[in-house]
Amino acid sequence: MTAPTHSPTLAGTFDAVLFDLDGVLVDSEALAADVWVRTLAEHGLPLALNDFAHLAVGQTFPNVLVRLSDLHGWTPTDAFLPTLETRFNAAFDSLDAIEGARDTLEALRRAGVPFAVGSNSERGRLHMKLASAGLAELVGEHAYDPSWVGGRGKPEPDLYALAAAQLGVDITRCVVVEDSVPGATAGVRAGATVIGLLATGHAHPDDAAHLLAAGVNRVVTSHAQLQEALGLAVPV
Repeated sequence: MTAPTHSPTLAGTFDAVLFDLDGVLVDSEALAADVWVRTLAEHGLPLALNDFAHLAVGQTFPNVLVRLSDLHGWTPTDAFLPTLETRFNAAFDSLDAIEGARDTLEALRRAGVPFAVGSNSERGRLHMKLASAGLAELVGEHAYDPSWVGGRGKPEPDLYALAAAQLGVDITRCVVVEDSVPGATAGVRAGATVIGLLATGHAHPDDAAHLLAAGVNRVVTSHAQLQEALGLAVPV
């Protein structure tokens, strides 16, 4: 995929950076989709992996269930959710950070720029993923999930507005980094400048266009390009 032409660096235009988690800092989306599809098939709903990924990307857990009901008339059995939970915990016990993600966070820390994570993941899984990928210490206490804002996850703007407030920064002086349309929509609606990051290799050819249509400032395809867009100096 070819990224759109970059506009000039955003250096000096922001006071904090707010990151999505899945697909932005940790490479978890393919693992999660595989668990969902395998478990759904065992409980009466066979779906192609690509079809599930398309309907679920960037969604909260409850919204995925609502969409499965709306699109396929399917509701979970009593055994479905416990099985899914157990398999998620096993899958996320060994998780990789996306290439360059740690470098980005460390460069922000060196530059004195605060950052936070705002994710639609359930709180326990959010912290499990950060720890498994070796990023928990860098992120520290600034990892937020929808339970912080009454369950109003993305595409609602509340989660990013809260993360900015917790950092003590005006949301309009924040950059949000997202890989999904619901997440990008949340950042735009909150008033932040949004960068689309498609760095996992799982992106659909149309993803960049969809992110731009949602209002992102630009789309990049690696953390190296993200660092350049943010004007960060990263040691070689």
